[in-house]
Amino acid sequence: MPLEDALELARRIEAELPANEPRIRGYTAALVESLEANQVTIAANETAAAEYKEAYEKLTKPANRIATFLKWANEAELTAHVVLGESEYVVSVDPQLKTDELRKGKAVRLNEAYAVIGTAEPLLTGPTLKVGEIVEQDRLMVGSGTPGSDGRFILRAESLADKKLRPGDEVVTDPTGRVAIEHFPKTGGRDYFLDEVPVTPWTAVGGQEDAIRLIRETIEQPLVHPELFAKFKKKPVKGVLLYGPPGCGKTLIGKATAYNITQEYKKLKGGEVQQYFMAISGPKILNMWVGETERMVREIFATARERAAEGYLVFVFIDEAEALLRTRSTGRYFSMSNTVVPQFCAELDGLVAMENVVLMLTSNRPDTIDPAVLRPGRIDRRVKIIRPTRDAGKQILSLYLTDDLPLDPALVKQEGDPECARVHAVEALNNAIFDKSKETEFATLSMRNGTTETLYQSDFVSGAILASIIERAKDTALRRAIEDPTEDHGISIEDLQGARTAEFQENEIFPKSDALGDWLQLLDVSPEQVVSIKPARGAKAKSYSTDSVV
Repeated sequence: MPLEDALELARRIEAELPANEPRIRGYTAALVESLEANQVTIAANETAAAEYKEAYEKLTKPANRIATFLKWANEAELTAHVVLGESEYVVSVDPQLKTDELRKGKAVRLNEAYAVIGTAEPLLTGPTLKVGEIVEQDRLMVGSGTPGSDGRFILRAESLADKKLRPGDEVVTDPTGRVAIEHFPKTGGRDYFLDEVPVTPWTAVGGQEDAIRLIRETIEQPLVHPELFAKFKKKPVKGVLLYGPPGCGKTLIGKATAYNITQEYKKLKGGEVQQYFMAISGPKILNMWVGETERMVREIFATARERAAEGYLVFVFIDEAEALLRTRSTGRYFSMSNTVVPQFCAELDGLVAMENVVLMLTSNRPDTIDPAVLRPGRIDRRVKIIRPTRDAGKQILSLYLTDDLPLDPALVKQEGDPECARVHAVEALNNAIFDKSKETEFATLSMRNGTTETLYQSDFVSGAILASIIERAKDTALRRAIEDPTEDHGISIEDLQGARTAEFQENEIFPKSDALGDWLQLLDVSPEQVVSIKPARGAKAKSYSTDSVV
């Protein structure tokens, strides 16, 4: 008899027993109590057994597979296209699932019958790939991030549909490597270009009035007076080459151009205009892997076009352009320039239609840049950045020996006020730098026409050297102030003259004979016209013939 029936029978017997049978009633009550206790024990055992069975079934249940949802094969029939590992499947979908949860790139759970029974959170631990090109709204061409690797196509997850992806960005894919599910934008601090320009007014550039005037005429005026240029059917200049010796302000002029022309453009537009200054180092773009340099060139110009389309005033500034755009070679030996230069020219031609993009190149040796780059229509103007003249030297020194620097109290007392003392110190230093005397001779050139020419220290002056002289003078005055803190110290004329002597002594390094040709080019001296070079002083007084160089 089942326990429930026995308990019910015992309760009836207990209820029907006469009251005058206490002993029998006691036995019956004990029986009912025992049966009830057994019922509770059996119920607890059954619950425990059910929980055990449920746990056992869970632990022995086949594992769900994690796949990636690609698209609906037939949404009406609840069939989906998924990828698992290296294989793709068309599978059934559990009708109880919300169909709007199944989107491209979503991780889904498959049962042993390969039916979609739920969704899962992605681990975001798949391969990281670099975006090479945005092919379509939902497709990307990517590489593995390793230079020289082949590109391939992947899909873009719907979670990235609103993300602004650009070439050079990185994406994380699902474990199969077929769908981009996470986006990492490339930063402004890329290793081969910067995108910020400091406040650099024209007054911060000393001694280059002619170059600044030409740049303003060719770049600024077309932006500020577009109606006049349209009237005369004059096409604006798209590219400018700044060339000249090192340390004379080419990079500084590039930054000043970006800053000042942006200010003028703001006035024209009557509102806020942002500049995007891409300061690119030519040597940093060079890469040993085939095709990687060309990819970076494409990325640079693609970024310029995107920013221009967004309303930015874009300046592409390529420093040391001769390293990237060297003249192409002929013959059987491979040269990187043979592929980089055509890629650069093709990208440059694509900027012609953009009115708010300016390209500036700088070079110490423009004669080594491929002529296809420098032809009209690409680089329309070549601006020579000259070494400082005597007047320019005074202007540059005044920019660095500013009126907020402490001067020698004795000098200030002698001149009457700090400003007069500063002007006197600048003039004294400038006269010493540009003095042409026996003391400042550097070398003698024997020319092919039988004459001789003497090179002086002033023939090697650059804005960088003038800035360095002031810095050296600061070091001397600072050292004196540290050694004797009880006195009031400042920069003296003796400090400036000592700094000048030390600076030129350090720079009196005569080039090797196989570099004399390049060295003479930087001095605006034609190597073909020089027979020999003789240093001016001391143990260095040894003649060098240029015949082996020319």
